[in-house]
Amino acid sequence: MTTINYYVIDSSSLIELNRRYPIDVFPTLWKNVEILIEKGFLISHKEVRKEILAFLGRDESLKKWVEKQKKFFKELDEKQMEIVKEILKKYPSLAKSDNETATADPFVIALAVEMGSNKQQTLFNTVKGRIIVTEEKLRGNKVKIPFVCKDYNIECINIIEMCRVEGWKF
Repeated sequence: MTTINYYVIDSSSLIELNRRYPIDVFPTLWKNVEILIEKGFLISHKEVRKEILAFLGRDESLKKWVEKQKKFFKELDEKQMEIVKEILKKYPSLAKSDNETATADPFVIALAVEMGSNKQQTLFNTVKGRIIVTEEKLRGNKVKIPFVCKDYNIECINIIEMCRVEGWKF
């Protein structure tokens, strides 16, 4: 049985990736990210795009990269909206933050939950792995992406772990 990983990435991981491994210095890493996007194995939500563009301020390279990624950021649909409502009903503090722009978390989770509900028929035995890529960490009962993902049985890893899972070496 083959496992194909589908990643939903949070703004924290894209910001961290650019901070530690800037596009102009690590173009091969970013090309690998773009290949995952092209294949449809790495996606994010439009709310993440908004968060990044609001956060960036002076970081023009990531802003330009984000604006070029047309297939990457998914629109909100009815199913996701229902899932977001369900998540926020269970975890209302997920939408509250010290940062006014930090509102993408429930949408990132909803996108991953929705992916799990879309069963695809294939000719081969394939398991579709849903993984959220975030720099947030599970810390006790603090309501962050990893805490909510435990409830939905969704794996969470950080950006470096995604590189390891994909077998990337630089």
